[in-house]
Amino acid sequence: MNKRRHTKIVREGNYLAEVQVELIDTSEGWSPYLTLEDAYKLDDVREALRRGDFKTAGQLGHVFKLTPVAV
Repeated sequence: MNKRRHTKIVREGNYLAEVQVELIDTSEGWSPYLTLEDAYKLDDVREALRRGDFKTAGQLGHVFKLTPVAV
């Protein structure tokens, strides 16, 4: 079993968060896996962005505001 750090992207509306998670690689099943805590962290970030609670989302990851570009 190997563990490695990975950046997951969570997008909600016009906001995006980069969240550091740990992936677990195994030779069995559907690998790689997220830890349960990291899965909950991604859910918490998504909910915080949905509510507009950028302080909480910022404590769990890096938050960005997306701006459309006119072409």
